[in-house]
Amino acid sequence: MEYRHLLVRRDGAVGTLTLNRPERRNALSLELMRELIAGLEEFGREEDVKAVILAAAGSVYCSGHDLRELREGDAASHRETFATCMRLMETIQQIPQPVIAQVQGIATAAGCQLVATCDLAIASQDAGFGTPGVRIGLFCSTPMVALTRAIGRKRAMEMLLTGRLVSAKEASEWGLVNRAVPAGALEEETRALAGRIAEASRYTIRTGKRAFYLQVELDQHRAYQYASDVMTHNAQAPDADEGIGAFLEKREPCWRGR
Repeated sequence: MEYRHLLVRRDGAVGTLTLNRPERRNALSLELMRELIAGLEEFGREEDVKAVILAAAGSVYCSGHDLRELREGDAASHRETFATCMRLMETIQQIPQPVIAQVQGIATAAGCQLVATCDLAIASQDAGFGTPGVRIGLFCSTPMVALTRAIGRKRAMEMLLTGRLVSAKEASEWGLVNRAVPAGALEEETRALAGRIAEASRYTIRTGKRAFYLQVELDQHRAYQYASDVMTHNAQAPDADEGIGAFLEKREPCWRGR
């Protein structure tokens, strides 16, 4: 697929998708969301890619939905936009590789949702996060879904009801991002995290990511039952046998991806 608003890059086992609408503050137009879904699914099928970075060009990470596009649309186009957004967020968590947001500048509304949805996030210390829809009469209801699950009810409600921009330091303390780093170290830190993940077995990472999102919605007893079944199957996998053997023999493992 050819992309108009997305840059695609592969560096060994790490794939990078870069939002490339800096002139529109990387607003999530319907076309860009479709391109993101296609790019994520493409990486998801690639056996050699073990981690995906979601970056952005320019000084703003993502300003949310394209408001001009929303204002010009009707009910049918609005449904299509939000359904596509839902599919994008679900695709991030459904592909086998962990997706890491590399955040510079601000991430607001659906852009904040994007960060909250990613499996991991590294932010520049000058980044900011917000759900300012309440200030323009359009409550951030879909960003609310990811935000509530990432930082909890009270903090999410504060962001949603006030539209206040949260600093990278606060976002790190609240669990919206894993950590905030100096701007000059953002790409290096993000790639170091992706590289560390890429050292593991693709099969094991895929198994663990899928299990994480299934168990998190279960009550504790059912979560333990499910996780026990996952570990039982995982323990019988060739990569588990290889990994345990390599650890006991004090050597580097040779993964087979199964």
